[in-house]
Amino acid sequence: MSKEKAQGIGFFERYLTVWVALCMVVGVLIGRFIPAIPAFLGRFEYANVSIPIAILIWLMIYPMMLKVDFHSIKNVGKNPKGLFVTWVTNWLIKPFTMFGIAWLFFFVVFKALIPPELARDYLAGAVLLGAAPCTAMVFVWSHLTKGDAAYTVVQVATNDLIILIAFTPIVAFLLGVGGVQIPWDTLILSVVLFVVIPLAGGVLTRTLVTKKKGADYFQNSFIPKFSNITVAGLLLTLVIIFSFQGKVILENPLHIVLIAVPLILQTILIFAIAYIASKLLKLPHSIAAPAGMIGASNFFELSVAVAIALFGTGSPVALATIVGVLVEVPVMLMLVKFANKTKGWFPA
Repeated sequence: MSKEKAQGIGFFERYLTVWVALCMVVGVLIGRFIPAIPAFLGRFEYANVSIPIAILIWLMIYPMMLKVDFHSIKNVGKNPKGLFVTWVTNWLIKPFTMFGIAWLFFFVVFKALIPPELARDYLAGAVLLGAAPCTAMVFVWSHLTKGDAAYTVVQVATNDLIILIAFTPIVAFLLGVGGVQIPWDTLILSVVLFVVIPLAGGVLTRTLVTKKKGADYFQNSFIPKFSNITVAGLLLTLVIIFSFQGKVILENPLHIVLIAVPLILQTILIFAIAYIASKLLKLPHSIAAPAGMIGASNFFELSVAVAIALFGTGSPVALATIVGVLVEVPVMLMLVKFANKTKGWFPA
């Protein structure tokens, strides 16, 4: 087994921030010097959804949904306190602190640097990130902190179920408050396209493959086949998006940094809330660490998908969600290191 796999995170995932940055540069250069490419791709849209990007996003999300075993939900009652921490943090706190922090920075702290209309778009992107807790990379963060794998699956599975119910009304409410009008039909369609369908596909695939070749083959041989496909889909999506975003970025390079500031602060705050709550509840570290990681990280694939569906590939809203991808990996790795160093805070 390679060193990367032994540590629970692959080569591409380990340096995801580097690849994201490279794709941003490539995309911007394409948009600047070969504008015919984004112009051509922009012709393939339906109901404000880019068909090429939709296909790539499905490639990203489907392998993640393969990892969710909904049979684990039957074990929820054995130690529910960790789940309550996750649910409360993700759905009653996180979306609203994201809105508050983003609003404070975009409309007050950075008022002189960001025009009001652009600030509303960046706020919308931040809200989309804040309303979608992580469902994939958290498996990696959990492994790196020696988290309880079975419990992490339950946390992720229940969050996926809650997303189906809570994501749409929370986003619609917060974006309405932020001065952005949301077409409900488009938002619901996005959730169906990018959560319900791949989730159903993942469950069906898991059932069929496990029945035919066994759980061990599915977990150790079948799922790993899709790891590079997920990363490739993500990176190609970024290239396309940034080819549409080239003009905005070249005219406002400082805005990448400005967007990153509240997103980083939000990530650290939400981790602290869940982690400290777990400590006060005397939960073991193997449950507390994943609880903090799920809240701190985001389901950025869904956020990007909804941003594109609602506002278009060239919208600053999509740009804000992509910045979330850029900052998440290094910040989460920092939090993993912190969690491992504070393991002694929790009962054995």
